[in-house]
Amino acid sequence: MAATPARARADYDFLIKLLLIGDSGVGKSCLLLRFSDGSFTTSFITTIGIDFKIRTIELDGKRIKLQIWDTAGQERFRTITTAYYRGAMGILLVYDVTDESSFNNIRNWIRNIEQHASDNVNKILVGNKADMDESKRAVPTSKGQALADEYGIKFFETSAKTNLNVEQVFFSIARDIKQRLADTDAKAEDKTIKINKPDQPGAEGEGAQKSACCGS
Repeated sequence: MAATPARARADYDFLIKLLLIGDSGVGKSCLLLRFSDGSFTTSFITTIGIDFKIRTIELDGKRIKLQIWDTAGQERFRTITTAYYRGAMGILLVYDVTDESSFNNIRNWIRNIEQHASDNVNKILVGNKADMDESKRAVPTSKGQALADEYGIKFFETSAKTNLNVEQVFFSIARDIKQRLADTDAKAEDKTIKINKPDQPGAEGEGAQKSACCGS
């Protein structure tokens, strides 16, 4: 499938493709459902087949159409390939704060991203199920923050159940991507202007020579 262009159509200014990555059962589908539909379900149904949701948001006066893809249960079989990552502009790395192994596997997922995704893809670390009782917590907030700092990415703890920080996570990564796209556009435009700009001193010199010639 060809990557969808990020530029404007009639109903939006930017189209941004996001991926949810992480171990099975960390709540990726629940986060997606909460953000796109404003709903939450406690029943656990592993997503099978590629699944994505669309939500258009307003951000800094721009309409941003978010196309958010779920890993669709493929993470259990380690079959996530380059095709899934193609065209992705942002990736949410999700772990479960009550499951230390899902947190430890984040490093594996980052290696996977480095292997398959584009170099400039935006990443954000998400510790989900933060509503759970502290006695069940296996990954302290400080540990999540330290890992995010190590990779130079932002970090949020979320709860799809209580809607804690769900909007903030998606808006944060969307804003960073929008800024990156705008900066890229500005650089490309600047380069085009420089290429097309006539060489003023040379043009003036040529004109001066002609008038000198005509005057003699």
